[in-house]
Amino acid sequence: MNDKDLKVFEAVARTGGIGRAAAELNTVQSNVTARIRALEEELGTPLFERHSRGVVLTAAGRRLRPFAVQIADLIRQAKRAAQDDGTPRGPLSIGSMETTAGLRLPDVLAAFTQAHPDVDLSLTTGTTPWLTRAVIARELDGAFVAGPVDHPELEAETIFAEEMAIIAAPSVADLDGLGTLPGLKIVAFRSDCAYRQRLESVLAAQGIVKLKVIEIGTLDGIIGCVAAGMGISLLPKGVVSQALRDRRIKAFRPPAWTERVDTVFIRRIDAHPSSALSAFLRIARPSPVPRAAEPLALVRSHR
Repeated sequence: MNDKDLKVFEAVARTGGIGRAAAELNTVQSNVTARIRALEEELGTPLFERHSRGVVLTAAGRRLRPFAVQIADLIRQAKRAAQDDGTPRGPLSIGSMETTAGLRLPDVLAAFTQAHPDVDLSLTTGTTPWLTRAVIARELDGAFVAGPVDHPELEAETIFAEEMAIIAAPSVADLDGLGTLPGLKIVAFRSDCAYRQRLESVLAAQGIVKLKVIEIGTLDGIIGCVAAGMGISLLPKGVVSQALRDRRIKAFRPPAWTERVDTVFIRRIDAHPSSALSAFLRIARPSPVPRAAEPLALVRSHR
């Protein structure tokens, strides 16, 4: 068994088919089949169950797959570490929540790409749980997620601190009356969104449960739906500032326990800190001299 065998095995496991894996590896199906059969003979156990639509992992295959992924990542890191002479270059895959990508990262990305043009930077957006799984699975070099994060395989560094606001249509008088609004809905990203879960906790504390949710994939869509009176949402102040100035929405301060949410950058503890990633974090970290916050009128709910 060698790294090439494991690479073929992982490609078949991930794609679910010999033909798809062969296309990805730029080889012929017979080569993939021969390597899988040789690996199964060496290990003395079948790794896949064949069926008409492809293959699925056996129990032994499921146990082997994490090691195949880890070995492939270690080889990739070893090559990058050997070639890393301190000059940021090569691929860098970063993940981010949609809100952070829209509010915090444009200036960071512009400064980074200008300073380090030899880095092939990619940015993927998603929810905190999805991004966390992607970092753990070594699919991303790191990601900006909602804190706190406590995982034995990850290290987390607070980069931004977001002040949150509950937003509603201008006609909503205060938070206390939310429970009396007919057809009250939450407008948010999909169910594993950290901000959506916090808003559901806020409402549950008021005895408002089992609300319908309108799932929207973009920030502009969420703000637009809230402005149209379709529901309420919880978002960072900076994201809603323009809509608030335009009086399209009204913003309320949430309870103190969720008024601030830290955005943390997570990465694997055992991953090689490449020069590209180190340079990116130097730019992403806030200046030691804080900027004056832009005034943003919020309504304090009467309680």
